[in-house]
Amino acid sequence: MIVLASKSTSRKAMLADAGVEFEALSADVDERSIEESLGAAPASEIALALAKAKALAIPAEDRLVLGSDSLVVVDGRRFDKPSDRDNAAEHLRFFSGKEIHLHSAAALARGGEVVWSHTEVAQLHVRELSEQFIEAYLDAEWPEVGYCVGVFRIEALGVQLFDKIEGGHFTVLGMPLLAVLGALRDHGELAR
Repeated sequence: MIVLASKSTSRKAMLADAGVEFEALSADVDERSIEESLGAAPASEIALALAKAKALAIPAEDRLVLGSDSLVVVDGRRFDKPSDRDNAAEHLRFFSGKEIHLHSAAALARGGEVVWSHTEVAQLHVRELSEQFIEAYLDAEWPEVGYCVGVFRIEALGVQLFDKIEGGHFTVLGMPLLAVLGALRDHGELAR
């Protein structure tokens, strides 16, 4: 059984649905500090650094620890989870009619050492969003989308934000699951 260094509902559901046995523990990581230390590094590099930090934050003896993180970049600007509902509305207004680059990363650690890592990117084309839609959307989806970078849950009403998505389904959900499953097979956690 592996350890998932996250309490993310989406990541837990992905692993459970794929038949992976895991224990979910919250990783105590200062994400903003890590992001600041990396400055203007590419988003994929920052997402990977965060995933690795989360994987290393859980002491799990001989068990594999899976850390994962996602970052959103729109027009060269990096976005974190919204701080409140008003901030979520600001994000959605900025995203309207633009392309979101969603960087998802995962890392596996064992015994305090990262033994595998991977990143993927998806492009999500946001349709033009009216004020009426943004308010109705947040009425229905807040506060759940407050925990989501990009202010959406693709498995819920968030799918209505987009008119086109390029990239892996699981990447959009917040973790490059197919690559993770391959790594778990390589490390003997799943049958080959």
